[in-house]
Amino acid sequence: MTATDKADADIREVTTGATDAGQRLDRLLAGRLADLSRTRLKALIEDGRVTTGGATISDASLRVKPGQLFRIAIPDATPDRPQPQAMDLVIVHEDEDLLVIDKPAGLVVHPAPGNPDHTLVNALLAHCGDTLTGIGGVRRPGIVHRLDKDTSGLMVVAKTERAHASLSAAFANHTLTRAYQAVVWGVPLPRAGEIAGRIGRSPRNRKKMAVVQSGGKDALTRYRVLREFGGMAALVECRLATGRTHQIRVHMTETGHPLIGDQTYGSTRRAGRLSALPEEAKAAIREFPRQALHAVVIGFDHPATGAYLEFVSTLPNDIGQLIHYLEPL
Repeated sequence: MTATDKADADIREVTTGATDAGQRLDRLLAGRLADLSRTRLKALIEDGRVTTGGATISDASLRVKPGQLFRIAIPDATPDRPQPQAMDLVIVHEDEDLLVIDKPAGLVVHPAPGNPDHTLVNALLAHCGDTLTGIGGVRRPGIVHRLDKDTSGLMVVAKTERAHASLSAAFANHTLTRAYQAVVWGVPLPRAGEIAGRIGRSPRNRKKMAVVQSGGKDALTRYRVLREFGGMAALVECRLATGRTHQIRVHMTETGHPLIGDQTYGSTRRAGRLSALPEEAKAAIREFPRQALHAVVIGFDHPATGAYLEFVSTLPNDIGQLIHYLEPL
């Protein structure tokens, strides 16, 4: 760390007391500086940005002594690699810690090979600008969960390191409220219940997920039928007790009720199902461009205030139109 780096840094000071004796330095600082994660503080220590008595400390496991004064030089967050790109976003809620957005179908969440830009992250970098205080030292939005490109609906995104840590823990502990609505083939029986099955990579196709007998991760989906359409299709609400990749799509397919429009998991018996439908319904399903899945509810404890917040989204027009053509069945 150069003198210029120190001049440009945010300097914090922490003094140890008698009860702090023997604590690891990174653990002590994490307990005193609530807006910085222990991982971030460990990186700052290893980068030579923590001093005591004029000496630079580079060992995060250092055991502290009473009466020590530690100075922590926190540099300004650096820009993230994805570039800001202005895009229209439906922002349901925003404060200094987080945003809740209603993601449209077709929007990729994070840059990746094949989708290097024009993603949600690019749009958030443009929208948030300097209100992003930095996560892990990088000025970027904190993506704590994702929706598939062709799944629409509500997402929460962190703007601060504190919010990122809190929301990540909530997702890991499955303490958030998440509800989805899907249009599926057939009518699940019973009309309300649970689907349990470990989800992992399909042994037949490594690009797909599947319910597997060994390996994978525990997954639990609670569902209830909201409406049925002549026994041929149904609108189903799914609430996630876990959050595995493609969980709803995989679990509903496993029960024999894949999502309408799902080209990855629901296309194998599509021709037979379509043949029994009236022409208008057939055309609506053939032209439906994605899996009929929308994240309708997200609820969580706010990272700063602790207050429970819950947001609800209505079904988008394309799913509404699909239901319109299924209603006469």
